Amino acid sequence: MRRRVAIVTDSTASVPLDVADRLGISIVQLELTVGAEQNDERRVLHPQMAEAMRNNVPVATNPPPPPAFYWNYADAAASGVEAIISIHISEGMSQTCQAARIAAAEIGVPVYVVDARLTGLSLGFPVIAAAEAAAAGATPHGVMNVLEHRLRSTTQLLYVDTLEYLQRSGRIGRAQAWVGQALSIKPVLIMKDGVIDQLAKGIGEERALRKAIATAVERAGRGPVDVGVEHFEAADRAKEVLDALCSQLPQVRRVTLEETSAIIGAHTGPGALGIAVSPAGP
Repeated sequence: MRRRVAIVTDSTASVPLDVADRLGISIVQLELTVGAEQNDERRVLHPQMAEAMRNNVPVATNPPPPPAFYWNYADAAASGVEAIISIHISEGMSQTCQAARIAAAEIGVPVYVVDARLTGLSLGFPVIAAAEAAAAGATPHGVMNVLEHRLRSTTQLLYVDTLEYLQRSGRIGRAQAWVGQALSIKPVLIMKDGVIDQLAKGIGEERALRKAIATAVERAGRGPVDVGVEHFEAADRAKEVLDALCSQLPQVRRVTLEETSAIIGAHTGPGALGIAVSPAGP
């Protein structure tokens, strides 16, 4: 069946590479600078980055340059698609969408740049759903309907060992960061309106993770749902959380356990977890 729509996303979506290859999802890399060295984030190994962060080596993130989008879009246009849907990390956290729009203006087929208002697997699951619709031959309008439903219904939760790294990167206020460090408060964070907000706080890891799991189960509903946990240097903790989620959800459709994007890790710090629940039904 001829594919009428090309799907493009960015590396923060944590789409597994085998899934991206199977569904023809193009992934544009954000850029990461650790100390004096700048690379596509896929080239930055997590253990080395975590060690650098613990040693206060400067870490900075940057959106992809517009030419990176342009060549992805040009390749898709050359394949004969009717439209390109380009789905990206929240504009409240990154200038990735702005870079995509600059490139889109140079392409001869329609390019719809979508601010997902999410990131991580909570971006990845809607991207995968859109790509599945595209692979089945859906029209651009049909793919957008699938995507918009998934973006509305998906929840992204975040657990961090410390608020220090979010504060460093400007993603949380100084006062909140100081209180969290001083009182050992482990917050449960949520993506809300495209930015990170505090959902709840617990004293200690166990209580915070229980709250995160309970919230994820509630948001997942009782129908078919995609569930994912991603982590930055916290594999055992991530597996425990994923097992707890799956044991409480009766209709899990897709289960994903991934190392998070290095870009996300740069903001959240070692030990962080992201939880994504994305209901699959209408």
